[in-house]
Amino acid sequence: MNVSTIPLAEIKRGTLAAAAGIARRADGAGSVQVQLDPDLKIGNAKVFAVYGKGGIGKSTTSSNLSVAFSKLGKRVLQIGCDPKHDSTFTLTKKLMPTVIDVLESVDFHSEELRVEDFVYQGYNGVMCVEAGGPPAGTGCGGYVVGQTVKLLKEHHLLEDTDVVIFDVLGDVVCGGFAAPLQHADRALIVTANDFDSIFAMNRIVAAIQAKSKNYNVRLGGVIANRCADTDQIDKFNNVIGLKTMARFPDLDVVRRSRLKKATLFEMEDSPELRAVQDEYMRLAAKLYAGTEPLDAMPMKDRDIFDLLGFD
Repeated sequence: MNVSTIPLAEIKRGTLAAAAGIARRADGAGSVQVQLDPDLKIGNAKVFAVYGKGGIGKSTTSSNLSVAFSKLGKRVLQIGCDPKHDSTFTLTKKLMPTVIDVLESVDFHSEELRVEDFVYQGYNGVMCVEAGGPPAGTGCGGYVVGQTVKLLKEHHLLEDTDVVIFDVLGDVVCGGFAAPLQHADRALIVTANDFDSIFAMNRIVAAIQAKSKNYNVRLGGVIANRCADTDQIDKFNNVIGLKTMARFPDLDVVRRSRLKKATLFEMEDSPELRAVQDEYMRLAAKLYAGTEPLDAMPMKDRDIFDLLGFD
């Protein structure tokens, strides 16, 4: 059974996992993943999926990158793919209802929804959507992502969009977490200069490699976050074939921006802040101009242990 035929209300009933009919070896050798509607396309927008270890700063990176694109004059849509629905709160200044929340409010009759029920305008015109997720332990987040894209298309919200950013939760451990890769042109990995972050990055590289067999997504590069140095990242990149596209230092202004529910482009001006803003603007311009896909090969877990660290 194709998961796209299952009513969304099944998520609430906790039967999605049993009803979905898991597709084996559909999106990469040896994978067990949710199979989404292959005809569900976003359109002409440039689409980026942001991945990385949990707590690494993906939402901060995504939100500030969205603002940078908007300051280049682009029409931007950011889609948060986390049940915490906190991806866009620095853009909107509060936690917004999720797609699942608003669908539940109309008993999952999507035709009753208006655009303003699930799309919210954030700082500098960035449009914000929080996909949310099923109740814990009852369903697949990948299906929620697919239904969110379907809803956006039904309301013609993707036709006039230049950039779409998916901000995806945590490490990739199942096909549901990898679902945004079906829609993305480039996958970006946020990492710190430490073993745990790089270990998660290696798993994400493997997921992207699997998805690239069936979809157009390719690796775009690495964003080093909260890094005074990048020696461990550089060592890993050199072995598997990755490149670092941008580096953001561990600055207190970033912490304060989250507490103030503000993007870095709204904080009080300082030389160090301007340097970070300039780096985001440079990254946005580079991504929009187009980047060469990276053909990276993930390492075995044991090999990462042997590679990283000091003798």
